[in-house]
Amino acid sequence: MDRDPSEFPIQYIKGVGPQRARLLGRLDIRTARDALYYLPYRYEDRRNIKKICHLSYGIMETATGKIVSMDVVKLPRSHFKIFELVISDGTGVLKGKWFNQPFMKKNFSLGREVILSGVVKRNPYWGIGLEIENPEYEFTDDDAENLIHTSRVVPVYRTTAGMSVRLLRSIMFNVISACTERLEDPLPEELPAKYHLPPLKDSICNVHFPNQEADIESLNKGVSDYQRRLSFDELFHLELGIAVMKKGETREKGIAFTPEGILVKRLLEKLTFRLTGAQKRVFGEILNDMKKPYPMNRLIQGDVGCGKTIVALMAMLSAVECGYQAAIMAPTEILAEQHYLNIHRLVEDLGLGICLLTGSKKERPAGETTSGSMHIIVGTHALIQAGVKFRKLGLVVIDEQHRFGVMQRALLRKKARNPDVLVMTATPIPRTLAMTVYGDLDYSVLDELPPRRSPVLTRLFYESRKQVIYQAIASEVKRGRQVYAVYPVIEESENSDLKSAMLGKTALERMFPGYRIGLIHGKMKTAERETVMASFKNREIHILVSTTVIEVGVDVPNATMMLIVHAERFGLAQLHQLRGRVGRGSDQSYCLLLAYPPVGEEAKRRLEIMVKTTDGFTIAEEDLDIRGPGEFFGTRQSGMPDLKVASIVRDARLLELARKEAFAMVDRDPYLEKSPRLKKTVEMFWQGKTDIFKIG
Repeated sequence: MDRDPSEFPIQYIKGVGPQRARLLGRLDIRTARDALYYLPYRYEDRRNIKKICHLSYGIMETATGKIVSMDVVKLPRSHFKIFELVISDGTGVLKGKWFNQPFMKKNFSLGREVILSGVVKRNPYWGIGLEIENPEYEFTDDDAENLIHTSRVVPVYRTTAGMSVRLLRSIMFNVISACTERLEDPLPEELPAKYHLPPLKDSICNVHFPNQEADIESLNKGVSDYQRRLSFDELFHLELGIAVMKKGETREKGIAFTPEGILVKRLLEKLTFRLTGAQKRVFGEILNDMKKPYPMNRLIQGDVGCGKTIVALMAMLSAVECGYQAAIMAPTEILAEQHYLNIHRLVEDLGLGICLLTGSKKERPAGETTSGSMHIIVGTHALIQAGVKFRKLGLVVIDEQHRFGVMQRALLRKKARNPDVLVMTATPIPRTLAMTVYGDLDYSVLDELPPRRSPVLTRLFYESRKQVIYQAIASEVKRGRQVYAVYPVIEESENSDLKSAMLGKTALERMFPGYRIGLIHGKMKTAERETVMASFKNREIHILVSTTVIEVGVDVPNATMMLIVHAERFGLAQLHQLRGRVGRGSDQSYCLLLAYPPVGEEAKRRLEIMVKTTDGFTIAEEDLDIRGPGEFFGTRQSGMPDLKVASIVRDARLLELARKEAFAMVDRDPYLEKSPRLKKTVEMFWQGKTDIFKIG
């Protein structure tokens, strides 16, 4: 092939053609390059060829012998046919069986020597004899170097309907034979040498078709030298993109704020609590950024209940004091409403205008945002829609940023002349991940809970012990405390066996006739929800039945117990967020997890982690381990390219090296003008996510 593999259509590779090209398209394989980077997800060791008499039942074995018989057997009273092949090596006989594939017979001939691989089973009728169902096969008179299905470490690929693993493996072999010679290594020559990484061509070949000395264990863990090379490349391209964006942002002119701190001082006088040391430190870091003449891009990261919202409000008031507007953007309407409910009285008491702007709100305060009479605007992604204009937007606060991303951030910044951007997340993120997902941001950690808060005690109960839970609720309410009862759904549904909030409220009213039971859920109007939450906060409601709308929201220090019904159905991060609603005061608080069978292994692990720790960072590490980074961050929405080879968790050390090298390179050559081949590869890597060389 004399063309760049990135431009060579897969259709023209030997053995593909238009029909198979369509099937490969389902796997996102459209060019030869796509195929080169579509890696096996596991490997099978078929190197050890045994005598047939030494084969063992129940394990993957490989044997060779001459074909002594073959036949298509039709099952009685059925259209089902089995092709059976028997081979012998003089020490015994081995049968290969292919179900409903009578056409296989034409692939074989008596007397020809063949290699069979697969899991050896007993004959189900006779209880003796050696059989392999649907074995992999190859002929010994084929070119020995081209044995790709047996007699070696064999790659196993994820495939799609209409394409067998065997066929895909053959196509991959043809791609590698045709294309690796044309593959150019975009990495600067010194990098692979510096980190003892093998050449790119060798790595591609050996990751698809490992050599005879390959260590199967390191291959299946994804840590062989050849896999490390490809992981480094991917992480290097990721970090180069982040470095280019970060460099671009520091070159832009922004707003240099010069607040005297009058509004912040008045706010602090109104608060009923004192700021923690961490809150003071982080606000100082934000203020320092805001005073600089280029746009702030800072992440505040902190666990549930550490007081991020107040810090963000102080930053917004600093911008307002300098004559600018501030906006806070949340990923859902409920979250936007909760922010509005939490801060609107504080803001209005300072004599400032605040409004809520979401997709479902009919009345749009468009004139007020344009005229500037609204100083603080709270909303969802509706804020970045075409019709919304600001008079003088100076600061944007984005909550739960991993649900937005680079592109939305860029859109919001276009609403004004490079406003400062502050991102908040209550999802504690391991350091290596923060470096990647928020790599173009500086970040601050709120690592201190307000004083006099003791950790929430978490207990797991199964359905058979519900009575103990009800006794605990009764005891807590008798002591003058309040309780949340969280359900996964609002109403019962025919196709779901989940307990609902509606029925839960009825059951609790029957069980506790002397207590007032409230209900709050996402389908209620904002004003209704505000009324219910106010009644709960004022101790007029003893038990508040809820769906996950209380995941974020109003502090109720007197609420000391939370029951989560069907806890096995909730994600780890969500369980941790919900638990953060209690433990807001100085009294000991409890979180009771009620699980209903069947509880899967993964759900059991989540629940055990919740009982074991209240530390958000430990929970984030575990959540990441269970779900993987793609799902943990909703990578598809986050503006980050998907990683096909590297794992942010497994390859944390490689990530740090790649980041160091990428940032150093962009410092020397901000737009990679001196490395055109590398620049092209980085653009391809980020394609469809953001145009990194033009963002701003």
